[in-house]
Amino acid sequence: MKKIAIIITLLMSALPILASAKEQLGIQIAITIDDLPWHAELPPGQTQQQVAKDIIKALKDARAPRVYGFINAAHLQKDPTLAEVLSDWHAAGLPLGNHTWSHVNLNNVSVDQFVDEIIKDEDALKEFSKGKDWHWFRYPYLVEGTDPEKRKLVRDALVQHGYRIAAVTMSFEDYLWNAPYARCAARQDAEAIKTLERSYLKAASDAIEQSHLMSNVLYKRDIPYVLLMHMGGFDAYMLPKLLAMYKAKGVKLITLEQAEKDAYYASDVNPSLAPEPVGLDQHMWARNLTVPGSDPSLSSMLNSICTK
Repeated sequence: MKKIAIIITLLMSALPILASAKEQLGIQIAITIDDLPWHAELPPGQTQQQVAKDIIKALKDARAPRVYGFINAAHLQKDPTLAEVLSDWHAAGLPLGNHTWSHVNLNNVSVDQFVDEIIKDEDALKEFSKGKDWHWFRYPYLVEGTDPEKRKLVRDALVQHGYRIAAVTMSFEDYLWNAPYARCAARQDAEAIKTLERSYLKAASDAIEQSHLMSNVLYKRDIPYVLLMHMGGFDAYMLPKLLAMYKAKGVKLITLEQAEKDAYYASDVNPSLAPEPVGLDQHMWARNLTVPGSDPSLSSMLNSICTK
């Protein structure tokens, strides 16, 4: 009962700052995009190259600062034409980072295999990042390893190879919409796509509230957030609307480098330091605090829409 009372007290203390996102001026978000040059299935007629061009245009039109794209170069071996995605990204002045060669889960391979995946990804990074810093690393699936010794050995390797970790402190699982969008677009179901649009923007708005709540319960302030997105077809379709929503809410877009100057990210910028819990939710769990939940009906809707 005492633990529950502490949780309630902490949550109640955060209520004055839980104004609507419209009033949350000062929220800072660094957008990052995973899974270049290929992410998921696309609607008929859409190509991954066009997805990249649309995302680049949306970022440029919104005057967004540099957005890191994290690559899995194995896709270039399967389809060399996907190199155009990375070429266009670089030509637009956008930086690239390492997401391992084939998006491997650290828990499923040895340390040596995982480090080999990091190094194998570097040939493409060097080729498509001339003049830009590509020494940012993002763990696939945000999995840093359940074995503490294994986690330390990988972090040691990241230090040896000059990497900083691109942590994530905001996500609305945007990838979940890409497959439903491909189905609905194939059917030309405009009403279903409108449903996807509304739910996508609501999830993105809810993610601001959730990260805001957790950060203020934990630290009594808003840290600068690092948002995880993906190189998906629906992401490209929705990015102009998402960026417009952020602008309406008073969100300030910043770079990954700017965000991770904050003390919260110290052990990510310097992996030689002792590792911290991964993400705000794990920090909450580590303190026996309740993590804000998401809409339980969302997953069912996304799985079922345009399937019958």
